[in-house]
Amino acid sequence: MKQGIILFAHGSRDPLWRGPIESVAARIQGRSADHLVGCAYLELSEPDLPTFAAKMIANGADQLRILPMFLGVGKHAREDLPVLVDALRRAHPGVPIEVKASVGEEARLLDLLADIALGA
Repeated sequence: MKQGIILFAHGSRDPLWRGPIESVAARIQGRSADHLVGCAYLELSEPDLPTFAAKMIANGADQLRILPMFLGVGKHAREDLPVLVDALRRAHPGVPIEVKASVGEEARLLDLLADIALGA
């Protein structure tokens, strides 16, 4: 089985904005050649989630994990993403799709941010 990991972020017109998210994707790929990894965006950047998920499946992913790269759990995480995922599940009924909690809900990340702020 080949798992695809999609880092899902808001998007921006500024191409430099994508740097940190793409860096996370590169780090994941560097740690595990067994996964297909990439980024998809809600708006203002490409590729969008449906396009990138279809590409991953075409490239051999038989399951998907979506990690929302949102610090806050606002409308995009609560409302927009579930609609997109429901559509993905209908478009790819044989592909299991797991949606992780937004990164801002991850205690380890919050601890790391506190450490950074404290200079640790």
